[in-house]
Amino acid sequence: MAVVVATVCGVKGLGVRGWLLLGLITVVVLASTGVWNPFPALWDWVDRSQPLSEPEPVWQQRVGGTPKSVTIAGDTVIVEQRTRVEARSLATGTQLWERKADWAAVAGSDRAPVVAVGRLLDKGYEVLDPATGVVRRRDERAIAVWTYRNLLLDAYCVRSTDCTLRAWDPRGSSPLWSSFLPGVNSGVLADNPELLGTRRLGAPRIDGGVAGPESVPPLLGFPVDDRVHVVDTATGRVLQNVEPGREERLAVVGGRLLRIAATSRDGTCQFVLTAVDPATGQQVWRRNGVNLRTADYAGCVQREDPQGARNVLIGVAPDGREAVLDGYDGRLLQVGAEGEKLLAVDDRYALVRSADKGSIIGRELSADRTRWTRPAGGKTGAALTPYAALIAEEKPSRLIAVEPRSGRELVLLRTSANALAVGPNGMIIGEGREIGYVRWGAGAAGVPPPDEGAVPAPDPGDTWRPPAGQGSCGPKNELCADGK
Repeated sequence: MAVVVATVCGVKGLGVRGWLLLGLITVVVLASTGVWNPFPALWDWVDRSQPLSEPEPVWQQRVGGTPKSVTIAGDTVIVEQRTRVEARSLATGTQLWERKADWAAVAGSDRAPVVAVGRLLDKGYEVLDPATGVVRRRDERAIAVWTYRNLLLDAYCVRSTDCTLRAWDPRGSSPLWSSFLPGVNSGVLADNPELLGTRRLGAPRIDGGVAGPESVPPLLGFPVDDRVHVVDTATGRVLQNVEPGREERLAVVGGRLLRIAATSRDGTCQFVLTAVDPATGQQVWRRNGVNLRTADYAGCVQREDPQGARNVLIGVAPDGREAVLDGYDGRLLQVGAEGEKLLAVDDRYALVRSADKGSIIGRELSADRTRWTRPAGGKTGAALTPYAALIAEEKPSRLIAVEPRSGRELVLLRTSANALAVGPNGMIIGEGREIGYVRWGAGAAGVPPPDEGAVPAPDPGDTWRPPAGQGSCGPKNELCADGK
């Protein structure tokens, strides 16, 4: 009787490699004859997606390529990839449509969004219905498109020095107004080329476009041939055509044209900030010594737009404390304590990391008061959106959404994924090609999800009156006693 002896080093006879080879040959023969094929199940096991977060998303899907941007558009999710764009159902994550495109951008409100798509190096674009992908409007001339919640702008050029800027209702079929510009830029610029405004504070693991499209500002600054053309977005009228001074940088913020002068003196940069009413050309406010972080201290050359968001600016006082300024009237909306660090800001709120780096503070700018405080680590990042304040924590890795005013926790996720898009009732998270939708209430202790049928709070940017109405109430209704 033969005895097979197993040892630590292998198996006598064929040996371990021989038995493995024999087993592989056997499996291949069985698979080729149709008797038994384990490979599909094995591949499904290897390729199985792991949950993006704990608690798990309502749905999780693998998209065709790594997303360039993700935007919640009404009841759909628009996923922009390198060479295509696809739409998915916000409720289930199932794909609704897909098409080739090099760029995509969402315009319109939550209730009436559209998707503008186009190809690089090709003029023109198409406006699509986000739910069906049906073309609502097609343009064959535009070289640039800017998308907002309440407006879509495009520009086409007959010659390099003869361009037309047009404004459209996102779902409209004819322009609201058109305006002449002596050029836009060379080449085809695709979606949302940079204008002269503010640059937002960034945060790790929170996408820069997480808030989606914003309301159009009352004024926009178009850089053309080293000059700035200030356009009233209500009428299309060009209010100013300004060339900056040798030591100046221009920005258009809060319905004002800002002249930022930086002069090298005594080894430092001396800053002077002047705000001009573009309609009259008159100076309306001025501040000295506030560093808007536009210069790199190499001769005080200003290469960056000022930091801020919407209609507010972030500056640094001579004593090193960070401050938030109203772009319209220059008021100090908030001055931080020594050692505090601004993480995010918009027209309404500011998120601040405490001096000891142990907590995040939510402040209301209009009242300059602290609304809430919660513990946080030193590497915590944050962002503000119309629907939630986002907090990204490390060690442990978590994403948290809270109400900006009260600090009430909307969702708490244990995840290494990124926050990609925020909507009225939840947010899209993603990692690699995997994306998922999380509703408010997931993982939030004792906090029920909001009513899915509730109307979201209005975007404060929508309440602004454009400069064309300054003769009545002004762009922030500041001249009307009753605020109407």
